[in-house]
Amino acid sequence: MSAPASSFLQRVAGWFGGLPGKAVDVLPVRVGGTDYRPRTTSTPASVLGFDQALLWVVVALLAWGLVMVYSASIAMPDNPRFANYASTHFLTRHVMYLVVGFVAALLAFQVPMVLWERMAPWLFVVALLLLVAVLIPGVGKVVNGARRWLSLGPIGFQPSEVAKFAVLIYAADYMVRKMDVKERFFRAVLPMGAAVAIVGVLLLAEPDMGAFMVVAVIAMGILFLGGVNARMFFLIAGVLVAAFGIMIASSPWRRERVFAYLDPFSEEHALGKGYQLSHSLIAIGRGEIFGVGLGGSVEKLHWLPEAHTDFLLAVIGEEFGLVGVVTLIVLFLWMTRRIMHIGRQAIALDRVFAGLVAQGVAIWIGFQAFINMGVNLGALPTKGLTLPLMSFGGSAILMNLVALAVVLRVDYENKLLMRGGRV
Repeated sequence: MSAPASSFLQRVAGWFGGLPGKAVDVLPVRVGGTDYRPRTTSTPASVLGFDQALLWVVVALLAWGLVMVYSASIAMPDNPRFANYASTHFLTRHVMYLVVGFVAALLAFQVPMVLWERMAPWLFVVALLLLVAVLIPGVGKVVNGARRWLSLGPIGFQPSEVAKFAVLIYAADYMVRKMDVKERFFRAVLPMGAAVAIVGVLLLAEPDMGAFMVVAVIAMGILFLGGVNARMFFLIAGVLVAAFGIMIASSPWRRERVFAYLDPFSEEHALGKGYQLSHSLIAIGRGEIFGVGLGGSVEKLHWLPEAHTDFLLAVIGEEFGLVGVVTLIVLFLWMTRRIMHIGRQAIALDRVFAGLVAQGVAIWIGFQAFINMGVNLGALPTKGLTLPLMSFGGSAILMNLVALAVVLRVDYENKLLMRGGRV
């Protein structure tokens, strides 16, 4: 093997495993009853690189999602709207998105957290510019009456996904900068609230209320975890709930969605706003305990709209049954808890920004998965949010993988510091 090739392979191996330097005696860190102690020198360096269990759960969800996207979309060419598509069209595009997302995640993992902190304001500005650009006629692409996409060659990109990540990074950096005045509403909370409000106005103009909900919850969660006074936190929560209530009450089609959610099988709603929910419930009901088997779903055969995106869980419920749905819920719960744990560990090491970023990613993925599952199961009104890591959608997969790569970077730096190294 040539010297350049050998050097490249060693560098790639370093990305995924080894940590520089030798272990030295350092004080253990205790968080939540768990002792974080330096590993012995006999522990393989690859184990110390980052949380491999988290990585494998993410890989498992991606692989399962790839299989289900193919299963849910295989019959779509029978629809006249997709008559020119091959049966593997959505599968090949999803594979392409995964490859692009993996490359982006690999690059994001190389960026130190201190650099993410420096870039936070600029990322927020870039997100705002993209949200403005998508509203410009001729620039933003309109699909189903919503202007949410920017055309990048053969693919469409949603700036709202970038906004979620940018607000997360910016909110964590903001809380670090405002730590000394976090108890004062006008100096700590109000400026962040104004920033989220600007993002919200742009998202609602698309309209994309689901993305605004996720952005608001991410920002509010980071403020709370950053130590904002509980009274101010509940005040913000009350304002947000009231704002969303007013938006729903003032929009006839949003009101109709809520009424359809309350009784999706009624004659008035079954063929209207309750159509997706009613067929989602039929699909999950058909699955019973163990499901009808992979590929055996009937509802995906042009009965259930958006089966490969927003309602992928319904197809999982039909083909894998209660066992499959519960397994998926457990995987997302475990992953969310694990990411929160990494964030707490970073904060215990006096790395507040890194810790808040990791916990913000946990809030993002956990909350969005909760909303998507609630919608599919009929526990929440219909909302257009994808299932993280699994639903078809390039920009969502890309930003999910970048966010998780940043979490792995936080864990990598935590372990490096606990072994006496430098970041």
